[in-house]
Amino acid sequence: MKLNELLENNAVSPIGDTEITSVTDDTRKVKEGSLFVCVKGGSFDGHSVAREMLEKGASAVVCERDLGLGEKQIIVENSRIMYGNICAAWFGHPERKMTLIGVTGTNGKTTITNVIKHVLMSSGHKTGLIGTIQNEIGDKVLHTENTTPLTFEFMSVLAEMASEGCEYVVMEVSSFALVQHRIGPAYFDTAVFTNLTQDHLDYHKDMESYYQAKKMLFDICDKAIINIDDEYGRQLFNELTCKKLSFSIENKADYYVSVDCMKSTGSGFDIYSGNSDSALHIDTRIPGKFNISNITVACAVCSGLGISGDDISSAIRSYNGVKGRCEVIPTGRDFTVICDYAHTPDAVENILRSVKEYTEGKLICLFGCGGNRDSAKRPKMAASAAEYADRLIVTSDNPRNENPDDIIADILKGLENTQIPYDVVPDRREAIYHGLRTAEKGDIIVLAGKGHEDYQILAGMKHIHFDEREVVADGLKVIFG
Repeated sequence: MKLNELLENNAVSPIGDTEITSVTDDTRKVKEGSLFVCVKGGSFDGHSVAREMLEKGASAVVCERDLGLGEKQIIVENSRIMYGNICAAWFGHPERKMTLIGVTGTNGKTTITNVIKHVLMSSGHKTGLIGTIQNEIGDKVLHTENTTPLTFEFMSVLAEMASEGCEYVVMEVSSFALVQHRIGPAYFDTAVFTNLTQDHLDYHKDMESYYQAKKMLFDICDKAIINIDDEYGRQLFNELTCKKLSFSIENKADYYVSVDCMKSTGSGFDIYSGNSDSALHIDTRIPGKFNISNITVACAVCSGLGISGDDISSAIRSYNGVKGRCEVIPTGRDFTVICDYAHTPDAVENILRSVKEYTEGKLICLFGCGGNRDSAKRPKMAASAAEYADRLIVTSDNPRNENPDDIIADILKGLENTQIPYDVVPDRREAIYHGLRTAEKGDIIVLAGKGHEDYQILAGMKHIHFDEREVVADGLKVIFG
């Protein structure tokens, strides 16, 4: 592809219309004829190896300052933004060929995007999905390493979706992706804000920075749908100037609900919109009050895209839920095990508060906290768990390069002023076995933190296979035969 075609009108090349064989910001992928984009990250600055990349065969480098490379350098104001534009051009701007729906917030993104995709697909619209668990093109599953892919991979996936006939793309948009400009010039028909609670402060440093990162999505959308049950959602709603709608399960809003029933097998509720007295009735197999909120906004998005109420209601009724999101793991016993991805104080509170409403016996929460991540949320997670659970089992999550005992010590600080009984079992497999051994009739064990993940990250960043569904099945065999 010609260099000027890649740069479009965003920059001027001093070396003319050179043929470019590849574009990358990864030094390992530079080859003869590449265009290398110098991006400054947290631990490495691509500008430091620009000359080396030219020696390796790159035709030119894109950079933010004069590196003394003469006509081989293309100087721009922001190389991350420029890289997004270049990648979009490389793939023929696939972001312009489909309708994009973006969902951001701390919790709920995966469930909301999956429900929207299910409704659209059920209504005959081929849809792509980009998210935490996996990427999907219609019924085809693609592996992913990030909630929102890196820039080149993101445009590559969009291009594949467009070529396979997708009309819509529903995606989780992470705060990392927004501040790092991973999504390039992508523009969204609809953007959703779920909530904002403490997470990723090891990266964003404070809640205001985290909020401002999420807010960036609403500068690149036609319409916003905001959760006004959330404090930050109310702030965002008041600050936005684009077309906006609100949703709530607690107060009057553009979309609000009246709940008929909530139980372990799902919920029934009515969704009202605007000033209308008529409602859309929803029956869902996904339990939990927080999932009523997730489904409400998913229905609002689909309604805004022109899907009929009957089609929405029918699709929700047939949907079985998302792996690792309030997922019941079969036990064949007289107690229940639920697996959930809850790994923030707010998410732990949401899942336990919802499950508590239909727990007949004791509510037992097994959880840990990730290593090399925001340590300030550890005691807060413990306090949230203690507020709703009857017993805790404190264990490991992904300790990474931290000592699991040090992580647990941070967690236990949140239990110092509580009376809740708890056990400490650092090995997560043994902790799950312990929960199964001690569970009694009517008890519910919530395994919080891992959700869909089928691995655990140990010292040295070593990944081991660890699927809680398999661990529960193995434990039941060991304990009960």
